Amino acid sequence: IELKSGILNIFLKTGIVFTQVDLWLGLSYCDGKWNKVTVNKEGSVVSASMNELREQTLEPRVQQLKVNSPVYVGGIPPEIQNFYKELGLEQGFGGCMKDVKFTRGAVVNLASVSSSAVRVNLDGCLSTDSAVNCRGNDSILVYRGREQSVYESGLQPFTEYLYRVVATNEGGSVSSVWTRVRTRESVPQNVPTPSRVHSINGYSIGVTWDKPAGVIGVIEKYILKAYEEDGPNVPITSAELADTSMLTGILTGLHPFTNYAVTLTACTLAGCTESLHALNISTPQEAPEDVQSPTAISFPTFLLMSWSPPKTPNGIITQYTLYMNGVPIYFGNGTKHVVKDLAVFTPYQFLLTACTLAGCTNSSQVTLFTAQLPPSHVDAPVLTVLDSRTIYVQWKEPVEVNGILDRYIIYIANNEQNFTKWNVIYNNTELFLDFTIQQLFPGTEYLIKLAACTGGGCSISEASTAITDESTPEGVPASKAQSYSSDSFNISWTKPEYPNGIITSYGLYMDGVLMQNSSQLSCYAYGLAPWSLHSFRVQACTAKGCALGPLVEARTMEASPEGTVDIFATVDGSKEIQLKWLAPNKPNGKLNYTVLVTGLFYADQ
Repeated sequence: IELKSGILNIFLKTGIVFTQVDLWLGLSYCDGKWNKVTVNKEGSVVSASMNELREQTLEPRVQQLKVNSPVYVGGIPPEIQNFYKELGLEQGFGGCMKDVKFTRGAVVNLASVSSSAVRVNLDGCLSTDSAVNCRGNDSILVYRGREQSVYESGLQPFTEYLYRVVATNEGGSVSSVWTRVRTRESVPQNVPTPSRVHSINGYSIGVTWDKPAGVIGVIEKYILKAYEEDGPNVPITSAELADTSMLTGILTGLHPFTNYAVTLTACTLAGCTESLHALNISTPQEAPEDVQSPTAISFPTFLLMSWSPPKTPNGIITQYTLYMNGVPIYFGNGTKHVVKDLAVFTPYQFLLTACTLAGCTNSSQVTLFTAQLPPSHVDAPVLTVLDSRTIYVQWKEPVEVNGILDRYIIYIANNEQNFTKWNVIYNNTELFLDFTIQQLFPGTEYLIKLAACTGGGCSISEASTAITDESTPEGVPASKAQSYSSDSFNISWTKPEYPNGIITSYGLYMDGVLMQNSSQLSCYAYGLAPWSLHSFRVQACTAKGCALGPLVEARTMEASPEGTVDIFATVDGSKEIQLKWLAPNKPNGKLNYTVLVTGLFYADQ
């Protein structure tokens, strides 16, 4: 079916039989009203009619028409035009149609049944201007000249115009067929504010609007936009609606309990226009989202609970409910609560529920522990002396740990320091139950204590006592011999640096002879010769043996010489005499000699 140059052409091909019906219309259809076109095939008769005009033809060879393919109205897609070149198809239909009906079936709503539509208005688009603009007698001269092209401006948007060219010379004129052209649409004007907005839930709203008046062209789509009332001038969410026959739509992606301003935008191919004003709406409350798990400051027997408001409250929080081990323990609007009378270092399951008027939401469950304390009691360690320098220490884990054992610490003190200074000899997080203490001093009494520690602190046991096996002394000191007269010594000494046990006796050797064996640290020697040289050595003994100190030598003090000095004189000339003498029998010290001479001497010239 084709409308060309005022003729309605009907082409029918069944098998190899080709039938054509031509109905002359002129410009009778261009009257600003709807025109009813009917194409009918009854047996061998094919007819076409428009309003009161009718034409038919008889073709005995025409076959029964069976339709088993898509029906194209207004044109066919380019990809299949090559299969029907003999039809000589022109440009597709440019205009408006409605109420398409087949013999069998109801009136077809093209907007709902069409699988594709290209630049056609399926709702009808009558214009009162069409009765004037396409009347043959009302045609306007656009151009006169010798050029073969012309540009015309000042036309109406989305309006169909008919053009033809008349070529004239001295011999006469010839006219082209009428060519149909439609101008493009304009941007919509005066887009109305949505007429009604209602909440579906806290996240979506339904919007209703009226069709914009005075739109010249085909509305391609509607766009709904929602702005926060006090927010930036950027839509929070929007929705594009391609089915322009529907004047309602749903806008999703909103936030509960929020004030929005909703606008309507109408679009043609030329552009879009948004309504100047908006319709305000407040979304209802919803159950909270992102409810935070409670936290706590831990104490040994209670927890100081606290929580933050939900990240997305979706309304006004009316109540919090705190659950411990599945049992509600708090109801209210606060964000803190003290949970008392709990066991030390014990896990408890907590869950928080936050509610608005619309509903409640739970947080994720969290496990919280009460704080640790030091162990209630630590038994004293068991000590085993292995030798003179080694003690083996063993202990048991505390019965009431009150937390997680973190480490064991061993403190040690000895009698050399009167048990006043405690040193840490073992500190380890590897929770062994024994330790060997080495490099101790023989024959020494040690006190040893054990500390067991948790995250809450340490508890220390009572001290256990052990004495290492004795050994021979070490570091026996040198004696100190002092003479205050020519016939005696005061000899003294100190304890060995390492007694290695209990000193049973001290022995003093003088000149290799043991002259004293006692517990004293001094000795007095007398009856000695003046300026006589003597050697001394101290011996210290334990039950395991004795050890000697270094050898020391000393002299008694000097005394006056005893005896006579025999002198011998030899004359060596008229002026010289040589003197010699013998030492006294008992010098009693270091001797110094003085020679006294009397008589006449020569004076130096």
